[in-house]
Amino acid sequence: MGNVRDSLRPERPNLVGGLMALWVIGGWAVSLVFLLTRDLSGWPLWAAAGVLVQTFLYTGLFITAHDAMHGTVLPRYPRVNRAVGALAVGLYALFSYQKLLKCHWDHHRHPASEEDPDFHDGENEGTLRWYVHFMKGYLSVPQLLGMALVFNVLMYGAGIGVENLLLFWVAPALLSTWQLFYFGTLLPHREPEGGYEDHHRAQSNDFSPWVSFLTCYHFGYHWEHHERPDLPWWRLPAYRRHRQGGEESQKVS
Repeated sequence: MGNVRDSLRPERPNLVGGLMALWVIGGWAVSLVFLLTRDLSGWPLWAAAGVLVQTFLYTGLFITAHDAMHGTVLPRYPRVNRAVGALAVGLYALFSYQKLLKCHWDHHRHPASEEDPDFHDGENEGTLRWYVHFMKGYLSVPQLLGMALVFNVLMYGAGIGVENLLLFWVAPALLSTWQLFYFGTLLPHREPEGGYEDHHRAQSNDFSPWVSFLTCYHFGYHWEHHERPDLPWWRLPAYRRHRQGGEESQKVS
């Protein structure tokens, strides 16, 4: 058990956290440049694969920013940590890092309640209505105008085709918001039939680590995240195994 505990110490992910952020942001940038400059004629299967890959990397941008909000990207360098988070959400869709930071900590302080900005308002409990309510809380008119400006600069200034922009810049960003909402908000925080079990008011999925990674960078291990917000996304599976191993030991004893 000592090795497991050592692997969960919050001070150790310094270098790896930065490398993970570099991998996500760099991968997103390289993939986007490649896809935006491709000729789409005769590319139906490649285009579909490109949308899926770019959606996954967009989700990674947000997860990177999320970890920065918890100080786990570069914990010993808080200013650089914040800069990485701001860069990630800026690239994602010109989001305000400070606004997201406040909202996210409100979510942790008041999960699945009226004071939780990610939760439904009691009237929009259905999946689609909850998603619309969720998105309205984060989008702003200046942000949308800024995105429209960037779109036009890329199209008219850089000569990027409108089809490429819609497929690989607009669609993946929108699809990733659904991915984040569904696996990171709806499934973990919707009220179970028996009611919430503890103050986290959250539950985790039972996906294998690979499926958990592909669906939302382990954000579906949500109870574990609320219990240990000092752990970055890539360390949640180890903590989940550690926790489940402890529960099994208690049952045996």
